[in-house]
Amino acid sequence: MKALRLFPLFLLMLALHLQAATNAPALKAGYCEADITPDIGMEQPGGYGKSFHRTLHDPCKVRAVVFDDGQKRVALVGTDTLIIPRDLVLKARTRIQALCGIEPEAVMIGASHSHSSGPVGMVQPGEFDHASDLVKKLAYEQSSCADPKFLKYVEDQIVSAVMLANNRRAEAATGFGSGIEDKVAFNRRLRMKNGLSYSHPGAGNPDIIGYAAPVDPQVGVIGTWDKAGKLIGCVVNYSCHATTNPGGISANWIYYLEQMIRGAFGDDVVVVFLQGACGDVTQVDNLSPYARPGAEQWSRLVGGRVGAEAVKVLLSMTPGTNAPVDFKAKVWNIPRRKPSPEHLQQSLDIVQGDPKKYSTTEVTFAKEILMLDALIQKHPSVEVEVQAIQVGPVVCVSNPAEYFVQYGLDIKKRSKFPLTFPVELANGCVGYVPTLEAFGPNGGGYETRLTAYSNLEISAGQQFADVGVELANSLTPMKIPTPPPAPPFRAPWLYGNVPPQVK
Repeated sequence: MKALRLFPLFLLMLALHLQAATNAPALKAGYCEADITPDIGMEQPGGYGKSFHRTLHDPCKVRAVVFDDGQKRVALVGTDTLIIPRDLVLKARTRIQALCGIEPEAVMIGASHSHSSGPVGMVQPGEFDHASDLVKKLAYEQSSCADPKFLKYVEDQIVSAVMLANNRRAEAATGFGSGIEDKVAFNRRLRMKNGLSYSHPGAGNPDIIGYAAPVDPQVGVIGTWDKAGKLIGCVVNYSCHATTNPGGISANWIYYLEQMIRGAFGDDVVVVFLQGACGDVTQVDNLSPYARPGAEQWSRLVGGRVGAEAVKVLLSMTPGTNAPVDFKAKVWNIPRRKPSPEHLQQSLDIVQGDPKKYSTTEVTFAKEILMLDALIQKHPSVEVEVQAIQVGPVVCVSNPAEYFVQYGLDIKKRSKFPLTFPVELANGCVGYVPTLEAFGPNGGGYETRLTAYSNLEISAGQQFADVGVELANSLTPMKIPTPPPAPPFRAPWLYGNVPPQVK
């Protein structure tokens, strides 16, 4: 009887909830993708020297979504690129604002860090025109270089994708959730018996003690369904280097992430991938006793498992029709680390010396130090941006780095949002940004090397985290939508409310 007396109160509360939801503006969303596949023969970025594409495996894309809550609009853009240069971001945002009216600070453009994509890095057009003839030769003839025509193509396609996504906005049901995929990503820095940490010390190395840092296995997902109940697009956030390189031009393992989701929901679903904090996380498990998979198999494994987890999250969502969107951003400058005079002289001696006396690694990083010195002469500091974009209970917190995973985990822990998606290599690129621990007496590893690519002062990572958390926590999160409450209990099921019947 007590339950029956409470039933009218329950109906009143439910009615008030539905009325509030009805009065709130319905969230609109629009998705679009555009092609950014490079031509055969273009440079393949990802290393410190020159390499060129010879075959095509799968297309590279820009994928964009625009969310509109009736008051504000935000755009999330994922690109199948190694990096996104800052200058390209600023140009694209200016054009997007002129064409669509979306504010620049409301547009987040992130790179998947695909090492099998087109020439957007490392050296930018004209970047070393001020330098000596020696450094110009090192930069333009011996380093990985961006192609100016391809950069313009990527810029145009980003603008086009956002503009079309904006035009396709329609009332939609949007869900939010996360899952766990902990079998395909591993920290590549390991503690060694000598007290230091090495990057990829090699499987079977007897001097390995264990992993030097964690991973982030969370698969964050936003899903959007149209009025007919069809999934039209989703956003996926996961932390793992895109270095599986299945062979030729490719979106890398993100291609198989997309294939898995499309296999479950339809070939026209747009999958916006935002790379998580993975500066020290790849698909390589240095503690595995088994032979590594081939490149194609590895790509399918990583993309397939992350995609399968995203499918499970999407299937478990309770989509809602309302979700506030908001955004905040901060731009400032961070000084570069300067190589010592001794380091500079040693690098000059190596570059100008007999190449037979030095290893390829020694020559490569000597080249990088001379290029860094030239950069510092013109740009002793670097403009950086951290951005927080909210979609309901999710906040995407950007940084422009190959960001160590521990910082991403720290941001999630300090954020007041139910779901926090760190997004690295967004709105610019400043190279690797390790933790302070990695620069300490028990640190080390490839990511701490001083290069023309990675050179911010060692406090940069903490600055990004602190600003990101501050921006995120200045926004007001929404709760994750849940299914409707169960009706009040009335009576047990008549089929089952019997004692054991043995006879």
